[in-house]
Amino acid sequence: MSREEEAGKLIEEDESTPTLDSDEASRALARVEQILEEDEDKAKALLKARGGEHEEARPITPEAAQELRDILEPLHPADIAWVLEALPLDDRLAVWNQVQSESDGDILLEVNEGVRETLIDAMDRDELVDAVETLDTDQIADLVDDLPPDVMAEVQEGLSHEERAQLRAAMSYPEESVGARMDFEMVSIREEVTVDMVLRYLRRFKTLPDHMDQIFVVDRLGRLKGTLSLVEMLTNDPAKQVKRIMQTEAFTLNPLDSASDAAQAFERYDLVSAAVVDEAGRLVGRLTVNEVVDVIREESEEDAFGAVGLDDEQDIYGSVWSSAKSRWLWLGVNLCTAFFASRVISAFDGTIERVVALAALMPIVAGMAGNSGNQTLTLLVRSLAMGQVTMANTIDIWKKEIGVAFINGILWGCIAGACAWALYWDSPQGMLLGCVMALAMFFNIIQGAVVGMAVPLILKRLGRDPAMGGSVLLTFTTDSGGFLIFLGLATIFFAH
Repeated sequence: MSREEEAGKLIEEDESTPTLDSDEASRALARVEQILEEDEDKAKALLKARGGEHEEARPITPEAAQELRDILEPLHPADIAWVLEALPLDDRLAVWNQVQSESDGDILLEVNEGVRETLIDAMDRDELVDAVETLDTDQIADLVDDLPPDVMAEVQEGLSHEERAQLRAAMSYPEESVGARMDFEMVSIREEVTVDMVLRYLRRFKTLPDHMDQIFVVDRLGRLKGTLSLVEMLTNDPAKQVKRIMQTEAFTLNPLDSASDAAQAFERYDLVSAAVVDEAGRLVGRLTVNEVVDVIREESEEDAFGAVGLDDEQDIYGSVWSSAKSRWLWLGVNLCTAFFASRVISAFDGTIERVVALAALMPIVAGMAGNSGNQTLTLLVRSLAMGQVTMANTIDIWKKEIGVAFINGILWGCIAGACAWALYWDSPQGMLLGCVMALAMFFNIIQGAVVGMAVPLILKRLGRDPAMGGSVLLTFTTDSGGFLIFLGLATIFFAH
């Protein structure tokens, strides 16, 4: 048997080799819910035996606790976080108490902010310190805003001088910048050394940094000179010097660069990691693909929730009162816009009384324009997020979207007008009704495109999230404006 075949057999026989099972977390959640449900009556009896005293987490029997630990132990921290997010508060805290303490820090990083608050509130000071101390400095920086000051003070006391400097650096950068996302764990070498020396240097590490696809080459002052990919290092003569095979034109980022822009660069160039250098060219960290994936996911969630005025970091099982308050702003805006639309309709009571069919046709005009406008809005928000909309091409995008709306307005206006005429063909007003429907549909679809373009561009200019409340504002315009156009045209056409 050849060496390659022997190696392949060893890999196949290695039971510790991880396998991808996308349903593992779902099965774990279902089993956890089943255990908690079956244990509920026993838990109530246990609570009664304890005198009915209030506890932060509901009590569970030792048998159920052991079952939960057996389920949670093999799971990845991200899967445990997903399970915790899916559980009501009491069940969540009961399960949280069964999690192995060495995983606490990683799980706190994975859950959203709303759930993180409930977990941190359930932990005492020593538990929090122990959990945070297992994390790297860049990970600790992600939790700073959620941790009590005394906990952070004790954690910083346990850090080395270099780690404290790294933590201060990570905390000093804006939240959405590359600096706030970069990893301080990296391997750097000098260009004078040989490949063999690099290999011997790497063997001294107990573990290598995650997602390490390249080694950074620096000078005596720490300035980046180039990069050495692992592929080049492993396929070249060990006696060669690094400077002969390193890549000198390396892609780099600045700590103050936007994390969103960096994510687009990672996608465009298929990067796994990238060097982060300061203004003086010194290597200060690296950005890795796992952080980039988080950036893309967070932005996607922000856009989806922001479009309807929701906070993407809410806990689905959070306080009813706080959840209700967080939705008041856009519900209030929506109520005002609805009343405005009703006043538009009431201004044409006389016209509606003369032509009752108008009341049945109004929602069609508003709905079609709203859908068309949402298509424009979604396309533009995505293009803004990708950085594809600039001052130079904005006019061209306006022309294109208005042109699309013009064609769709004519096409669907004619179809809607014909349908209205067909529905009321036996009425002497049927043909006029069809003409009103066609014109109203045409003008309202164009209006929807204009608003779908204008809202995100204005929000972007004001420094706000282009997706924030866009759907609410668009619906208001296509409803109120559509009713005004439709009933206004009807008033003109049916004046005599």
